Amino acid sequence: MLSHWTQHDIEINGVQLHYYRTGHGEKRPFVLVHGFSDSGLCWTPTARDLESEYDVIMPDMRGHGLSARVHPGETVDMAADVAELIRSLGLECPIVGGHSMGAMISFHVGVRFSNLISALILEDPPWWFSQSEHALNSDPAENPIAKWAKTLPNQTFEELLTQYRQDNPGWPDEMVRLMVEAKKQLDPAIIDMMVDVLRVLGPTWQTGIQQIVQPMLLIAANPELGGIVTPEVAASVRELNPHVTTVTIPDAGHLIRFDRYAAFMDALRAFLKQV
Repeated sequence: MLSHWTQHDIEINGVQLHYYRTGHGEKRPFVLVHGFSDSGLCWTPTARDLESEYDVIMPDMRGHGLSARVHPGETVDMAADVAELIRSLGLECPIVGGHSMGAMISFHVGVRFSNLISALILEDPPWWFSQSEHALNSDPAENPIAKWAKTLPNQTFEELLTQYRQDNPGWPDEMVRLMVEAKKQLDPAIIDMMVDVLRVLGPTWQTGIQQIVQPMLLIAANPELGGIVTPEVAASVRELNPHVTTVTIPDAGHLIRFDRYAAFMDALRAFLKQV
C-alpha cells in the first residue's frame, strides 16, 4: 500500500469490512471490487494510475483480505455489502468496477442499486456460472477452482511466489506479490459458500443486462487463454443493451489487467473520458 493511502475497518451489514482508499473525498469516487481469492490491494497499479483524478476505494470482500471471516450458514450478499459501503462512506454516485467475482458483484450493484452509482466497469465477469444449473447444483468439492483454493493454506508464501512467477513470467513482480499475499489471506470457509454467494446476487446476466441504465464497459479476453466472456456472449450483451461498450483484448487471459495492463488501462481511460 502506498504510504499516503489510508486503510480502515467499517461495520457493514453487521460485519467488519476492511478497505483501502487513495483520497479523502475531494475527487470523484471510484470503487474497485476484487475477484475471488484476491484482495482490494490487487487493484494497486490501477488505483495508483487513477488517483490523480479519482478517489479510489478498494474493499476487501467478506472472507478475503483483512475483512471478516465467514461462518457456516451465514448469508453473504456481497452486492448489498458494496451498496452499504457506498452509503456508509457517503460516496456520491461512484463509478463501480470489478474483476471476475468482483465484476459479478459490481454488475448486480448496477441491477439492484442503480440509484447509487454512475457507471460500471466489468473485467471478464463469470456470467456462465450464475446461469449454469450444473455449476449451481454441483458439489463444491468437485469444482476445480474450489479444489485449487483449498490447497492454498498448505503452501507457504515462498512456494506460491515461485509458482506464480513460473506460471506468469510476464507479470511485474509487484503484481505477483499482491496476488500471493491475497491468496494467503483467503478464508477457506468462503470457498464452499461461493455457490450460495452467487445465488444471492440476483438474476441471470441476460435479464440483468437489460436493466442496466448506467454507462457500462465490458472488457473481455481470449477464451483460448482462459477468458470467460466469449465473443458470442459479448455480441449478446450488445444486442440486449446497445448502450454497453465492449472491448476485447485478444492477447490476454482471465486476469486481463495482469496479462496486458497497458491495453486494459487504455480501454478503461477511453471509457472514463465519456462518463
